[in-house]
Amino acid sequence: MSVTSVRYEPGRIARIVFDQPGKKNAIDAPGWEVLAKALVDFEADRAARVLVLTGAEGEFCSGADLGGGITGSAESVASKLREVGDIIARLHAMPKPTLAVVPGVAAGVGLSLALCCDVVVAADRARFGAIFARVGLTPDGGASWLLPRLVGAARAKELVLTGRVIDATEADRIGLVNRVVATKDLVTIGDDLAEQLAACSPVVAAESLALLDASWTRTFDEALAAEVDAQQAAVAARPGKDS
Repeated sequence: MSVTSVRYEPGRIARIVFDQPGKKNAIDAPGWEVLAKALVDFEADRAARVLVLTGAEGEFCSGADLGGGITGSAESVASKLREVGDIIARLHAMPKPTLAVVPGVAAGVGLSLALCCDVVVAADRARFGAIFARVGLTPDGGASWLLPRLVGAARAKELVLTGRVIDATEADRIGLVNRVVATKDLVTIGDDLAEQLAACSPVVAAESLALLDASWTRTFDEALAAEVDAQQAAVAARPGKDS
């Protein structure tokens, strides 16, 4: 079996683990293929309730492995980014809960992958950086959309233009993560949170996520109307009823 920078562990609580410790878990070209297939498999698996994204050896993901087939001409980079964009879009729109458990660095597209998840819990030693400008690149992986919505336009511009890496305390203060916990407790708390998310009815989870994600483009009245449809689906799927 070939070894890539990403591995998928299926299950009721499934896991995607970024695993290239020598490069702080940067994702190489084969790793993106594994990630793409993992998202498809997870979504199709009726027994899978929650997807956890995390990293090996005390790090999360330092971004794309620029030595792993991601670089090239402007045209080839654009083509690769379209493929990556499709993967990121599938993660962001996943109709099941997703949880990022961040033990260390989350930078570049690694930051984007964490922020695409519904919930982000970080160790107190974690670090976050939109470091694209440091290597002469612009934000990708949805960072240009995600950051302003999480931290505001001014903070997003500062983080992107300076490439400044921030610690977990600041990430928590500006709303980049849901919570920060002691490093020694990260796995236990991450597992407990995953179990809480898994306890949510699949229909309730999917309908709730759809409502919240669509709220950015809906009027209040449109949101009220959508809530009626979602609640109808939730009630119909309750135990003892056909889902």
